[in-house]
Amino acid sequence: MPTQRFKTFAIAVYIGFPLKEETVTPLALTPFVLRRGTTNFPETIQFRERLDELYGAGFGFDVYKRGDYQIVQFRMDIINDAFVHTSESLLKRGFQFLGDVITSPALEDGVFRSKYVQEEKETVRKRLEAIVNDKIRYAQERCVEEMCKDEPYRLHPLGDREALANIDANSLYQQYESWLDQACIDVYVIGDTSLDEIEQCVTSSFQVKRTKESAYTQAKNQVRSGEPQQVVDRLDVSQGKLNLGLRTTITYQDDEYPAALLYNGVLGGYPHSKLFINVREKNSLAYYASSRYDGHKGIMTVQSGVEFNLMQKATEIIKEQLQAMEQGNIETLELAQTKAMISNHLREINDSAFEMIGFDFNRVLSGRERTTSALIEEVADLTVEDIQNAARTFRLDTIYELRNREEV
Repeated sequence: MPTQRFKTFAIAVYIGFPLKEETVTPLALTPFVLRRGTTNFPETIQFRERLDELYGAGFGFDVYKRGDYQIVQFRMDIINDAFVHTSESLLKRGFQFLGDVITSPALEDGVFRSKYVQEEKETVRKRLEAIVNDKIRYAQERCVEEMCKDEPYRLHPLGDREALANIDANSLYQQYESWLDQACIDVYVIGDTSLDEIEQCVTSSFQVKRTKESAYTQAKNQVRSGEPQQVVDRLDVSQGKLNLGLRTTITYQDDEYPAALLYNGVLGGYPHSKLFINVREKNSLAYYASSRYDGHKGIMTVQSGVEFNLMQKATEIIKEQLQAMEQGNIETLELAQTKAMISNHLREINDSAFEMIGFDFNRVLSGRERTTSALIEEVADLTVEDIQNAARTFRLDTIYELRNREEV
């Protein structure tokens, strides 16, 4: 994505693999081990010193899920050669570093270093434990887990704590080799460069021979009929958590996606939204109340923090807001405010290279070409009736409550 807007090169490598119980934990662990060292810089301190030599280049990674895929994203931010005195292309050197991280890791007896694997297993274990300790996140994850208990989407992208115990350097390296061979790999660069230059950098830097090409495929979400399931967990908590899960047939690739986006915004995406105003402000039933929409899966979740004795009343008022959306009870002001908020967010994407990359990656995942400017126009043109039609595709699937163990 060539541009002269930025003084740096933003490089992102997306490696996506279907969410599977047997692979999700080792693949989540893999980037943590890869960041410890490469063949050329096997010691972690050498690894970090190399970044300093590249004029303080930034390096990082994320592990998350989109639809039914586990995505590992490596990022690198390196200054444009035009702004420093260097005899060799910083872009080329940056790619060499990133290529080594991903395809030429530090090894011991032909597999990952045992020390690195054991230490990073502990890192991942602590991150998974942190989710349990953060009851807001825990309730969000448990709601999705119950809602999608028969689907890959139930799996957390960081895997499972118990599965970590069975991973060693040899088994992890075998999974890593299969991952590089079979996963979907997409490389993005934003900066003052060309496709030819990037292709040369990738070819020379990524030492991997793949036996097949892979592409993303997203299964259509199935909306279940009947009454929503009710799930109650009990832990040592002082405040209850009420989460609702809804399903829709609308995903990122559909023409109705902008309407679903606006539906989520009016319902619970912002401080002026129906959930915040009616559940938190007017009725003082919740410490927080909002909604999130995963357009790649077709799932929306409502999350709120509620006193134990107010759970039922809060559930009823949330359901009232869902019904109001289906009936088209949307005020002119809240519609205008939501359109403005979505449009502002979409415009801000173009101020960040990595945000631009992330937005375009939606196209790769879904197969649907979109631009921020076109999406802004589509949102602006939507009517209450359009949102109402989208609302009728959302069906309440799961009601999840987190309560105290000792509550009677």
